[in-house]
Amino acid sequence: MKTLASIKYFLLGQGLLRECCGRVRREDGEIAGVVCDSREAFPGALFICKGAAFRPEYLQQAAGRGCAAYLSEREIPPGQDLPGLIVSDIRRAMAAVSAFVYDYRPGRPILTGITGTKGKTTTAWYLKAMLDLWERERGMPDTGLISTVLNYDGTRQEDAVMTTPEAPEVHRLLAGAVQSGLRYMTMEVSSQALKYQRVRGLQFDVGVFLNISEDHISPQEHEDFADYFSAKLSMFRQVKTACVNLDADHAQKILSAARKAERLVTFGCDPRADLRCRDVCLRGKRIAFRVVCDRFDECFELAMRGSFNIENAMAAIAAAYVCGVPVHCMKQALEQTRVPGRMETFFSGDGKLCGIVDFAHNRLSFERLFEAAFQEYGAYRRIITVFGCPGGKGLNRRRELGLISGIFSDAVCVTADDPGPESQAGIAAQIRHYVEMTGCACVCVEDRAQAVNAAVRMAARCREPALILLLGRGSEKYQRIGGRLVAGPTDASLMKQALADYDAAAFRSRCALL
Repeated sequence: MKTLASIKYFLLGQGLLRECCGRVRREDGEIAGVVCDSREAFPGALFICKGAAFRPEYLQQAAGRGCAAYLSEREIPPGQDLPGLIVSDIRRAMAAVSAFVYDYRPGRPILTGITGTKGKTTTAWYLKAMLDLWERERGMPDTGLISTVLNYDGTRQEDAVMTTPEAPEVHRLLAGAVQSGLRYMTMEVSSQALKYQRVRGLQFDVGVFLNISEDHISPQEHEDFADYFSAKLSMFRQVKTACVNLDADHAQKILSAARKAERLVTFGCDPRADLRCRDVCLRGKRIAFRVVCDRFDECFELAMRGSFNIENAMAAIAAAYVCGVPVHCMKQALEQTRVPGRMETFFSGDGKLCGIVDFAHNRLSFERLFEAAFQEYGAYRRIITVFGCPGGKGLNRRRELGLISGIFSDAVCVTADDPGPESQAGIAAQIRHYVEMTGCACVCVEDRAQAVNAAVRMAARCREPALILLLGRGSEKYQRIGGRLVAGPTDASLMKQALADYDAAAFRSRCALL
């Protein structure tokens, strides 16, 4: 544990401290941790005052919960009796202080960072499963995870709120992993985490770059694709061994940036890759493929459907290869691992309807999901797609996803997906405009549960077997509506209930005919 005085001198040494407010003495008590959400403040914590939307009442709430001091770019208005450290750059200071307070040391645990436009979560789960199997063989505990779905540090498993948490949470999880005896941690690294310095100062023993396409373009995220791509590439400044997908768009630019790493390992179908993917095929309901490298020539199978998951599996294999994981652990993990909210499949009792729940939420993921639908679910001749777009961010998605869904679907149902500060009706109207440009039928149903039920009813009216694609949210349990996080059922729950209602209605219909 560190004292407020030691944090003061640390910030001075980093050139970040501008001034102190209140009493900051050498004999001040220990700082028990760092927090930037006033609702999660606790006694003895250092509270970070960050963001353009910060309000003084947040500090009041944190003080009421027992925080010992605050860190800010400006002195908070009079009335606060907490000591404060005023810094020149709150983002840099937050990352640096979090690392200092939680005693971060590179390599403890061995850290893999995964970035890309699509597939981060599945890749992270695949790699964690490989590392877990290897650690169990050696009598060690399962490994850590920081992902879009959940976070695990060896002691606590918690639902995630964002892909990559703020720096205090990242360092709390890393410290928890060390205390729990975990030797490996796998984490997703978003462009926002890189741009806003949530992972500043971390050393990634392995850094994976999956793919890149235009996404997260808005005034609140990235001003254009160049800004988004540059943020992604900046991860290589913190990477010891880079794993790069040679099949990715802009692969040469990615390779150029990867030269900042000490070592480079490539993967993909490209024959120049260090780990080469060959002989992709379907074995029953499973996707199989061969991987050839200097250590092995082996066939792998995936428990999850979706041919796009081969890319995620190859990325996990490459990272596991760098870590020294035996190939039999890699194979077993891929044969067993399924990820919540990713290519989850449900069927009606009569087999006429198939529902797929997936997190696909940008152009690249939509294109690949529809490709998989046509290749792997050919028996289902009609496609009904349900999705929405978030408010205040990713503004390019409304056009791109509207056009893609309209081209490949027989009908589209636009619904809510994190409308946030915007009107859901306004978002839906924009998406509908682009869907209808393709000639595809489109309806807007704001309530997500009602939208799924409507889609199942549309599919039931089709004369041929139909596929219902419920996209964009995966296993997420909350939506941002206005300024609030509103709890709700997962998409898997909605799909299962809608298909159960269809089965019940079909049963009643059959009974009526008897």
